[in-house]
Amino acid sequence: MSLNGKYSLGILLTFVLLALVMLYVFPFINEIIGTTNITAEKFFYSRIAIWLVLIITFLYSFFIEKQSFLLWKDKKYPITFYFTAVICLYFICLIGGSFLNVLVKILTHEKFSEKMTQLSSIFKNNYLLIIFTCLTAGVVEELLMRGYVQARIERIYNNQYFGIFISAILFGILHSTYGTIGQVLVPFFIGVVFALFYKLYSNIKILIICHFMYDFVSLIVMNLIDIKHLSAF
Repeated sequence: MSLNGKYSLGILLTFVLLALVMLYVFPFINEIIGTTNITAEKFFYSRIAIWLVLIITFLYSFFIEKQSFLLWKDKKYPITFYFTAVICLYFICLIGGSFLNVLVKILTHEKFSEKMTQLSSIFKNNYLLIIFTCLTAGVVEELLMRGYVQARIERIYNNQYFGIFISAILFGILHSTYGTIGQVLVPFFIGVVFALFYKLYSNIKILIICHFMYDFVSLIVMNLIDIKHLSAF
């Protein structure tokens, strides 16, 4: 198999494994434990499953591709650049995501995600789970979607725009399990912003930090504000 063929198989493997985790990890855990309600313990195990996908993808790149996991070497920048980049990316995603959410609600009258409503209860005052959840999203999703998928798609098609938009589309699709259009469009938008940044500056650490911060602030706000009031926005 050619190297591009191995890249394609690795991307397919990564996406399928993530999709399986998103769709079936809770039914699988429910079958083992024998209950159907969502608990903090079950959600913790679901995040562990996402880390396992990262490990499998890393092993695939090492043993099958025989390539570095990150095809693009991280560039070094001054600490001031890290700070500025994280803040700018955060507000671009916040403002752009909020605009898309409002637009979707106006056009479709879409209600707040029922799954997010369920999850809000398990995050209530559970700050360790919030931190672990945000750390999982920041590290695993950025390493897989930007670090692994984006760079390989660009190599396969020799087209930087394919790498940017296909990785963003996959990122959006993976969030469709939350059950709303907004939960697909906003991650797609964030995926495009992050992928553009990664292509321009080749620094996955900044994206990990920003992704963590974006999710952390969102969950803290959800933790502090009644979900019924939050859904009005």
